[in-house]
Amino acid sequence: MSTLPTFAPPAFSFGEHVSAWPRNSKVSVIGAGAFGGWSALFLQRQGFQVTLIDAWGPGHSRSSSGDETRVIRSTYGANEFYFDLNVRSLTLWKDHQLAWQRPLFYNPGVLWFCYDEKTPVVDDSLPFAKKHGMEYEYLSIDLLRKRYPLVHTHDLHHAWFDPFGGYLKAREGTQAVHEAFLKEGGSYLQTYAQPGNISNGELQSLRLSNGGQLTVDAYLFACGSWLGKLFPEVMGSRITATRQEAYYFGTPHHQSHLFDQMPVWIDADGKDYYYGIPGNAYRGFKLGVDERGPVFDPTEEDRTPHPPVLDKARKFIGHRFPSLRLAPLVESRVCPYENSVDGNFIFERHPQAHNVVFLGGGSGHGFKHGPALGELVASKLSGS
Repeated sequence: MSTLPTFAPPAFSFGEHVSAWPRNSKVSVIGAGAFGGWSALFLQRQGFQVTLIDAWGPGHSRSSSGDETRVIRSTYGANEFYFDLNVRSLTLWKDHQLAWQRPLFYNPGVLWFCYDEKTPVVDDSLPFAKKHGMEYEYLSIDLLRKRYPLVHTHDLHHAWFDPFGGYLKAREGTQAVHEAFLKEGGSYLQTYAQPGNISNGELQSLRLSNGGQLTVDAYLFACGSWLGKLFPEVMGSRITATRQEAYYFGTPHHQSHLFDQMPVWIDADGKDYYYGIPGNAYRGFKLGVDERGPVFDPTEEDRTPHPPVLDKARKFIGHRFPSLRLAPLVESRVCPYENSVDGNFIFERHPQAHNVVFLGGGSGHGFKHGPALGELVASKLSGS
């Protein structure tokens, strides 16, 4: 079974029942990751008085946004909503890194390894790529071997190259958003926040781990893998955090420059969907495991790699990139995926509290969309 989510049709509900908040309202955004940080920044720009809260800080090591890098791609099969959303995000990433004079987007392209003549996750996106003037390049096996001699191609049918994608600095990008939010007048509290009582159709306050309370007009919970834990009755069955592992392998000294020059790649085998970021800001040849892991507690569980998952990843990397068959593991990370039931993002109002809105369901593909989602959420909540 494919581990890339099967998304709902492009017309799926997104914020359909979310009402606008009065301008200049006092708002709290809980979670300073990709969704919460960008939403707080754009809400601040819309005239709200925003307090951003996070238990461990933006880009912390327990979070989904805390790794070194994340892939940015537009390829989502027949789902035009996500393609368009990523195109907007790509523009916003570029605009902000220019304004902040801080490189966050790297553009080596994205290479899709395809096993069969038809690969719907790529093929069905081709019309959207053409519509946006972002067309992909078809690579025959002969051309793939010539251009990327480090890749083992004997079990592949062809490849597609997306020259517009690449990777983002994840932890650094999250912290850059946070710094901009503070410079533009936002407030920040580093404390663990839990919802207080709901009465008269409203959340009355937040209970803070520092012993205090925070009362504002409205609350946006964008706390990733913790969303289901904070609202078990409403979100517990809709958000599942899973344990996902990423490895950084050391490349041979005589080929390090060749590996660093490769594009981001995704192995579209319809099962494991391993992906990699070869350059990875000089941290090593990154391999990510996209197959959904076991249910995971992002607060308490240990982050040591599981040997069977690592062994399987080693076999794959030695197969697809033969010069890495004996490559040493130089770093590793365990990151949570905050999966929604259908893989789609969640943006909706709490059923019992009109001043509480949820934003979540990143499902392993949310980071890249952060800017466009934040802009969209702020626009919806401001009624603009």
